Amino acid sequence: MILAILQARMSSTRLPGKVLMPLAGAPMIVRQIERVARARRIDKLVVATSLNPGDDAIEKAVRREGIAVHRGSLDDVLARFTGALEAFGPADHVVRLTADCPLADPFVIDETIETLLETGADYASNTPPHRTFPKGLDVEVMTADTLRRSAATAATPEEHEHVTWGVWNHPDRYRLAFHSQPADEGEVRWTVDRPDDYAFMAAVYDALYKGNRAFTSDAVRRFVRGRPDLADFGGDRRI
Repeated sequence: MILAILQARMSSTRLPGKVLMPLAGAPMIVRQIERVARARRIDKLVVATSLNPGDDAIEKAVRREGIAVHRGSLDDVLARFTGALEAFGPADHVVRLTADCPLADPFVIDETIETLLETGADYASNTPPHRTFPKGLDVEVMTADTLRRSAATAATPEEHEHVTWGVWNHPDRYRLAFHSQPADEGEVRWTVDRPDDYAFMAAVYDALYKGNRAFTSDAVRRFVRGRPDLADFGGDRRI
C-alpha cells in the first residue's frame, strides 16, 4: 500500500493561514487534495497537522472533505510522519507532500513513485541536485522502512524538522533515485509562501478551474504564456 502524507500547519512564517486561503471558492488545501487524489499510484491520503489549537481549522476543513487526519508535534515533523504511518498503515511506501503546492501534478506524483518502484531505491524525489520541475511540484517517495530507520537514527534538529533531511544527506546509508524532465523549469515558482505567490495562484485558479477542474500543468503554462504580466510576477519566474 502506498500512503501519501500531506503536511500542513497554520503557522507559516511568511503567510500565516495560507493553507486555508481561498482558491476558486474553497480552501487552498482542499484544491490541492483534489489534484493529489487524481494520482493513480496513491492508495490512501492523510493530512498530518499539529496538535496546536491553531491547526484545529485544518482538521475541520479536510474532514469535511472526507480526508483522514493525523495530529502530532508541531516542530518534530518527522515524528508526525511516523505517527501517521503507524496510525494509517500498514504501508509499503510513503509519499511526502507539503500543503503549499496547490498546483500539485498527479502525473508527476505517479512518475516519481514509479521511479522508486522501478529502481528499487529507498528514496526517490523529483528535486535532485539540479531540479528541473517547478518549485511547487515537489514529490518525495520512500519505503516505509526508510522512514522508520531515519526516525530511529535522527539526531539533529534538521532531521526532525525537515523529515527527509537525514535520508538525502546520507547516500552512504540509503539508495537514492531522482526523477527529472527534459525541460529545465527549476527556477519556475509555483509554490505559495508569500502574498505575491498567492495572488499568482488565485489568478491561475480564477482563469482555469471553472472550465476544467482537472486542469493540467501544461494548461498553466499556456495560461501564463498568454499573460505577460504574470511571467515574472513577484520577481520570480512563473513560466
